[in-house]
Amino acid sequence: MPLSIHVCPWWLARSLDNPIRRLIHSPDKILGGYIEPGQTVLDLGCGSGTFTIAMARMVGEAGRVIAVDVQEEMLQMVRQKAVEEGLASRITTHKSEPNGIGISDKVDFALAFYMIHEVSDVDAFLMEVASLFKPSGRLLIAEPLIHVSESSFKKTVDAAQLAGLRPVSEPKIRFSRSMLFQPDNAVNSRKDLGWPMFPLDLFMRHRDVNR
Repeated sequence: MPLSIHVCPWWLARSLDNPIRRLIHSPDKILGGYIEPGQTVLDLGCGSGTFTIAMARMVGEAGRVIAVDVQEEMLQMVRQKAVEEGLASRITTHKSEPNGIGISDKVDFALAFYMIHEVSDVDAFLMEVASLFKPSGRLLIAEPLIHVSESSFKKTVDAAQLAGLRPVSEPKIRFSRSMLFQPDNAVNSRKDLGWPMFPLDLFMRHRDVNR
C-alpha cells in the first residue's frame, strides 16, 4: 500500500497492544456488528494483530482473515499470536508493497483502523480497497482524533466516495473519527461507463446552483 515515512515502527507495537488499549478500543465491541461466521475479512495495516485475532474468532473455522501490513516484523507478530491462540488456519498474512496492497481476494468486510493517515496516496489506496469488495461488502475507517483533523478526515471520506464507496453511518469509537462505507452500485456503474466522479457534497452544490 502507498505509505509515507510516518508508519508506526514495528518495535512500538508491543507497547500499543496492551489491556488498556483493548479496553478503550475493544475489537469485539467495534467489530461485532459487522463480521459473521464464514466471511472473508481484511485487516489493513494490521500491526501486531490486535484486531486480526479478534476477527479470526468472529469468522469461525469456515472464515478467513487476511492481515496486511507493510512491515514484515508486524506480520511475524501476527503469525506468532495466531499460533498461540490456535487460530493460524484462519489467518493469512500478506506483506504489501509500497505502491499497492497487492491482493485479489474478494472480501465481505475490511478494517482500516488508525492507518489511513499513514498512506501517502489515499485516492489510489481507496480505489484498490474498493475493488476488493463483494457487492455487500463494508469498509470501516477509523482515524485518531488527535492526529487527524475534521477537514483531513472529510478529504478521506470524499476520496472513498470517488472510489465508489458510500458512507452509511458514523460508528461511535472512542477518541476517533470514523465512518462505515458500502459499495455504491450507482457510482460503480458510472465508473464502468467512464463518467466523471465527484464527491457527494460537490455534486449537491452543483445541482443546487443549476436549479
